[in-house]
Amino acid sequence: MPHIIIKMLEGRSEPVKELCVAKVAKALQEATGASDSHISVSIEDYTAQEWQEVFKNEIEGNPNLRKKPGYRPEDLL
Repeated sequence: MPHIIIKMLEGRSEPVKELCVAKVAKALQEATGASDSHISVSIEDYTAQEWQEVFKNEIEGNPNLRKKPGYRPEDLL
């Protein structure tokens, strides 16, 4: 453990996703000292419309959020 879930707008290619996973896993390994064999990463794609609900439920008012976004989700529509 740790497990990372990357949620993003759909449309990125598989090579881009694989690069993202590799870099996030490497950064997490370096920052926490966790073994690569203990790190897992998943990617979930969303439409801009679906993202409105994700943003509302998981970002707005989330007391555990460590980096806040600098955009309004409705601007993605």
